[in-house]
Amino acid sequence: MSTDPQATAATEHAAWHTLSVAETTAAQGVDSRTGLSAAAVADRRRLHGLNLLAEPNRVPTWRKIVHLLTEKMTIVLLVAAIVSAVVSRELETPIVILAVIILNTVLNYVQERRAESSLQALQKLSEGRTVVRRDGTEVEVQRSELVPGDIVLLDAGDSVPADGRLIDNVGLQVAEATLTGESEPVGKTTPALDDSGLPLADRHNMLFMNTIVTRGRATMVVTDIGMGTAVGGIAALLSEVKNDKTPLQRRIDQLAQVLTIAALVVVAIVFVLGLVRGESWTELLITAVSLAVATIPEGLTAVVAFTLAMGASRLAAQGAIIKQLSAVETLGSVSHIATDKTGTLTMNEMTARRLHTHGRDFRITGEGYSTTGRILTGDDRPLPDLTEAFLTMALCNDAGVNDGVLVGDPTEGALVVLAEKGGIDVAGARRSHPRVAEVPFDSDYKFMATFHRMAESATGQRLPGLRCFAKGAPGALMPLTDSVLGIDGIRPLDDSLRQRIHDSIQELAGEGLRTIMIAGRSLDPGTVPDEGSGRSLVTGLTLYAIVGIVDPPRVEAAEAIAVALGAGIRVHMITGDHLVTASAIARNLGLPGEAAAGPTLDDLDDHELAARAADYGVLARVTPAHKIRVVRALQSGGKVVAMTGDGVNDAPALKQADIGIAMGITGTDVSKGAANMILTDDNFSTIVAAVREGRGIYANILKFVRFQLTTAWGFVIIFLIAGVTGWAAGAPFTALQILWVNIIMDGPPALALGVDPAEPGTMSRPPRPSDERLLTRERLFRILGSGLVMAAGTLTVLTQAPSLFPDSAGNPLFATTLAFTTFVFYQVFNLLNVRSDTHSVFSLQTFTNRSIWVALVAVIILQIFVVQIDVLQGLFDTTSLSATQWGLAVLIGSSVLWVEEIRKSVVRVAGRRAALR
Repeated sequence: MSTDPQATAATEHAAWHTLSVAETTAAQGVDSRTGLSAAAVADRRRLHGLNLLAEPNRVPTWRKIVHLLTEKMTIVLLVAAIVSAVVSRELETPIVILAVIILNTVLNYVQERRAESSLQALQKLSEGRTVVRRDGTEVEVQRSELVPGDIVLLDAGDSVPADGRLIDNVGLQVAEATLTGESEPVGKTTPALDDSGLPLADRHNMLFMNTIVTRGRATMVVTDIGMGTAVGGIAALLSEVKNDKTPLQRRIDQLAQVLTIAALVVVAIVFVLGLVRGESWTELLITAVSLAVATIPEGLTAVVAFTLAMGASRLAAQGAIIKQLSAVETLGSVSHIATDKTGTLTMNEMTARRLHTHGRDFRITGEGYSTTGRILTGDDRPLPDLTEAFLTMALCNDAGVNDGVLVGDPTEGALVVLAEKGGIDVAGARRSHPRVAEVPFDSDYKFMATFHRMAESATGQRLPGLRCFAKGAPGALMPLTDSVLGIDGIRPLDDSLRQRIHDSIQELAGEGLRTIMIAGRSLDPGTVPDEGSGRSLVTGLTLYAIVGIVDPPRVEAAEAIAVALGAGIRVHMITGDHLVTASAIARNLGLPGEAAAGPTLDDLDDHELAARAADYGVLARVTPAHKIRVVRALQSGGKVVAMTGDGVNDAPALKQADIGIAMGITGTDVSKGAANMILTDDNFSTIVAAVREGRGIYANILKFVRFQLTTAWGFVIIFLIAGVTGWAAGAPFTALQILWVNIIMDGPPALALGVDPAEPGTMSRPPRPSDERLLTRERLFRILGSGLVMAAGTLTVLTQAPSLFPDSAGNPLFATTLAFTTFVFYQVFNLLNVRSDTHSVFSLQTFTNRSIWVALVAVIILQIFVVQIDVLQGLFDTTSLSATQWGLAVLIGSSVLWVEEIRKSVVRVAGRRAALR
């Protein structure tokens, strides 16, 4: 068995729902008729403090900045900048590196500062005023001023200000979805409960902070305030969740370590070889440091920040707001999505789907609270007269629907919409048939009844009189029913007929539908129902219909789940709703996997849960602690987990997940504060678009790493071969030429790669392993292979140029200039290579990024300036080249493209053969 803070908190407060009202008020030392005295309130406030949630511990700004500056890649860049500034007389490179460090630090600080608002949002939920009974008088006070023992009075629409034990209530229902995940408002009762271990969702004599009263009125005695409430327990869970580094941050750290070691080795080898050859140690040191800087992709952090920012911008246009740039990349490696049901996979709008009446079943079209839709017969027979059923739905109802907007209870709203679809003018019916009395819904007897003075019916068949209309749970109303309305009129209910109705109800329930029975009767016109006699009149009813209601799944959610499954991503529905309902929704969405309820998880220890978590498609009746356990269980296998949700109860799991995704429309401030990403359209399909974007962004980062490292290792191989063989007199390139190539390649081309669109087939591949390195063996071999091609071609030009062009051989700068230009063109063609691992450059995809071509043109123009303009020739030690010589540089530089095209062709052929097996 697993223990956790939420379970511990539940145990500590278990006694309140097991105590009677008298025992509870006695324990709190209060008379419910008069409330606390002013002196008692003052004493208790000194003892318990204010009814507020704890403020988070704030990290000082300077500490956040120091943390960002001590990242491994940042340290590497700082060391490179310092060494370059000390050894070299040129300050361009150190200044550029420092600018990158400053920009990257500022971007990360601004993003991370917005990510710590979860507890502040919880704090805001505690604001407001409430009515209490003190010193025998009802007064309105600030919610923060409540103390244990306060007597609080609540009406429909009120937010519960603290946790408390019900004293009395009239038809009370409370929406607890944001706390427990229960999609339907919960009916409340006052009697004590026997089971001390009941979960919050089943403590029907308790009210919890920040839940909403949807119907009725109540009086409660406050039992817990502030951090002692159920929401306070969630706040404590939030504060305990650690913020680990994202997969991208971990991979960048790994790359920094590898490149730092490589840079030091390169510096040492080049320096030693130069000393052996008798070169000046000062010039060698400058060259060696320039090479070291070239082997470190100092533009990586800036390119990563730029790439993520551009991805975040594109996602915002699609309906997703990113709070942390790193979350974009994390989405690309997601292997599990744990999602809430209500309002996320479903519409959060109760809808009547089935109607059983007159011994027949009817299906109902339309969605949510729109009255557009039809009642389908399913056969050639006409629709029978269902006026009695629809009139009952309209009259025994307190909800209203105006232009698709619900005012009132969601289930009642579904019945109003069905009545409208059946041809009833609900507003007109309520005016024509005024309500004279009612029996409000109560969870004890599970039905509602209203009494109406009837006008003549639309058909003229019903005389004015008194009618009773009732709706409620079939199990509650069937014992009060003795007849049924059919095509031939009213007939008595016999055992056979009761069994058929029971079977129909079970069939609807098995499909995950909530069943509501609609019934009524005529009364003697002289009957005068009142609050005392009304319930006794609810008997001898005639059954009109059974309605099957559901919170329908989003159409786009099913499509998104299918795409996610195709991309190798497992989707898990984690909800506080009932298992049967959740399982039915999952089937409709095409969501695979086992189904289990929260108590099943309690029977599993953490090791067992980790072994089974991936197999669960549906987890129902879960608590906030269950959600965190499931997320941790999925993460324990090294998987990257995204958690979606909209309620207060989702916040801890949102923060625990590798990426938390909150709903922007239906989501609470708490869930938005805990999340890394917010969906402005509450559309589950936006998550799939974000995953695709994340995968594309990670691919773009890999493209830049491959591009930059190929350049760097091309330099390294050139210098090592030249040093060992003595092919070149002195260094093949000057330090400024090395830095020039490094700077122009880190500039426009790198940024252009950052906005490359995702390749076709991005969502047909499985998620990459969470522990995958940026430099896998295959990628490293390709980088080294391209570097060898560049080195071979450049050294060939360097050594053979004088014999190829005798007229220019007398110029000592000619060979190095031609080799330098050839090496630049190698980068131009390699930029086209790295855009895809498998697709040919000679395809339409090559033209999908206009920025790439702008960058290539800019690089070529800059190189022409460096070689052909006198002022720059003196600075870079270059000389003018003829058109033929430029053509040779282009031709040899393109060799890296042809070699890579051959490799890609082999990979494509092998892939096609593998697919045919």
